[in-house]
Amino acid sequence: MRITMSDVVLEVGGVTKRFGDVVANDNVGLRVRAGEVVGLLGHNGAGKSTLVSQIVGLLKPDSGSIRVAGVDAVANPRTARRAVALQPQSQAPLDGITPATAIELVARLRGLSRAEAKSATLALATELDINEWLGRRAMPNGGGISSGIRRLTAFAMAAVGPVPLYVLDEPTNDVDAGRRRRLWDTVRRLADQGAGVLLVTHNVVEAERVVDELVVLNHGKVAAAGSPSQLRGASDKFLRLELSLPPDGSDPSESGEGVPIPITRRVRAGRRVLLTHDAADAEAAVAWATTLRAHRRIEGYALSPVTLEDAYLAITSEPEAVTEEEPAHV
Repeated sequence: MRITMSDVVLEVGGVTKRFGDVVANDNVGLRVRAGEVVGLLGHNGAGKSTLVSQIVGLLKPDSGSIRVAGVDAVANPRTARRAVALQPQSQAPLDGITPATAIELVARLRGLSRAEAKSATLALATELDINEWLGRRAMPNGGGISSGIRRLTAFAMAAVGPVPLYVLDEPTNDVDAGRRRRLWDTVRRLADQGAGVLLVTHNVVEAERVVDELVVLNHGKVAAAGSPSQLRGASDKFLRLELSLPPDGSDPSESGEGVPIPITRRVRAGRRVLLTHDAADAEAAVAWATTLRAHRRIEGYALSPVTLEDAYLAITSEPEAVTEEEPAHV
């Protein structure tokens, strides 16, 4: 199956899936092109894994269309499935075999020769820094190799051998920080070599490093879509002031009284309050936060550029937790 960089390798249009009275996916649409990493973001229960199951033919949508590498995946799921490499959210069944055996077996199934499969396995193991575990046998109840190495093995099983589309469902679960960085680099490499990647994750901060486009699901619907910069909706003109509240502490910005700077967006996330404001007000923001900390109304604060996490929290938080307004002094 010949794929060029301009091809659309995944097109989802108006997909709806219900389980009884629960609408898991509600008129969902997205597109992944060759050479592109598209992040599918959302909280647990947002409908991400349900959509993945339909893309790879494990579930059939109630309505809508799915095309994988030009194939109608609803009408011909088996044919479409051959164009997809999936890393599921659950751990791969590795008990009784070594990571090397598991990765090489998948490579052979994708058409690589025995020598090519061994070479590709070793290259991926080196890329992910898991060489020392390649020959260790996975045992029941988590024995033999750790959950993080099992997760990296499952990723390597998906990444070995070329396919038009890679679907990775929470690939960094249980993976340590150093190897997560290596995994993200591999994801980017797969796309740069011409494949399309659908990356399903709730790790907004790390996903921003590798994605070209983002689709945010919330309660089964597409709540926002665009590039990271488009979703941030802010330039260097804006900064984020993060206030850390004490247990049971009140939000000092909620009423607006005594706030010395214009706030364009306020998001409450647990004991964190994220305030977006003009960069020109940085000095006043720090002075105000310092006073709040001195009076023990907050435990700490941080001033930083606006991030994708700010936008994501604003999109997916309950309406009462988000306030957006025209900048005006209060």
